[in-house]
Amino acid sequence: MPIVPLYGHSALRTRLAEAAERGSLPASMLLAGPRGVGKQRLALWLGQLLLCAAAAGERPCGICQSCRYAIELTHPDLHWIYPRPRLKAGDADPDDVRADFADATAERVKANGLYAPTSGTEGIFVATVRAVVHAAALSPALARRKVFVVGEAERMVPQGDAAEAANAFLKLLEEPPADTTIILTSSEAGALLPTIRSRVVTVRVAPLADDDMRAFLADPTVRERTDADHAGVGTDALLRSGGGAPGRLLGSDEWSAAMERARMLLEAARRRDGGTMAKVALVQGATGARGRFSDVLDALTVLIHDHARSSAEGRDEPAALGAARAMDAVEEAKGMAAGNVNPQLVTASLVRTLARCLA
Repeated sequence: MPIVPLYGHSALRTRLAEAAERGSLPASMLLAGPRGVGKQRLALWLGQLLLCAAAAGERPCGICQSCRYAIELTHPDLHWIYPRPRLKAGDADPDDVRADFADATAERVKANGLYAPTSGTEGIFVATVRAVVHAAALSPALARRKVFVVGEAERMVPQGDAAEAANAFLKLLEEPPADTTIILTSSEAGALLPTIRSRVVTVRVAPLADDDMRAFLADPTVRERTDADHAGVGTDALLRSGGGAPGRLLGSDEWSAAMERARMLLEAARRRDGGTMAKVALVQGATGARGRFSDVLDALTVLIHDHARSSAEGRDEPAALGAARAMDAVEEAKGMAAGNVNPQLVTASLVRTLARCLA
């Protein structure tokens, strides 16, 4: 059963396809953008394009053997890596890692590629890094090249005493074999190790437009999933909840919690009560909760955008201008959240700014 098609990102896809056609696509790249906008699905599409065997015409063609295998996530030269539980207390060998990913990816295929976010206990551990380095040294099995998609690369656990594996991976990023392309994805690019960021070309992936989100939600497979996760919720409400990020609709519990925290933050700003503001800041957690905090900021963007739109429709110019300034403040907070900062400190500053903007 193939995974659902890639929706949206048309302009970016054109740029990537043209770069691949010219032979100027970076050998090591990072797709960075908000959570749930489809970065890993886009990376898999790019992998399919690079492995496509079509001699002429549009690529990926979708009908050659390589394309069919890529769509079914069974292509031996398309390696999809993402956070997984640690296999064992000791060190696992590459065969163990390959078997684990084969089983995990088969489960994602059964779900048509519509999977919930990985848990906070999962990561990309030393054994996985070694397996990637080992596979990159081998010749392609079917196509003329190999493609490695490393999703949620910020979850790569610092190698600590495994300096040999860390150095080998950095060398792989810096000088991949001529037949190898490495595509990292991250929702928290600032949390990536600086030694990794310096070795990749970053490409920004934006949220989907409403028309693309509607097309995604109209897909029968997606509709079945969203009907199960969001019973009785209409398309317009799903559009608002998703905020241009289809993946948010697949992790309903996490996104609902982020929306609730965002509403609390806005309410504290509107009350302009110092005690309430302090409590809201403490709720955000410490530095280790960056992922959840990024979700809260994305949820804030959705809520303030709705406020700006309703203000504009009601011809309330001061409120609309205040909402625009509030959006700028949230975007600035997102930039800080991408680095190694404490969400509590960012929230404390942001809620005071919002209080001024939304007064």
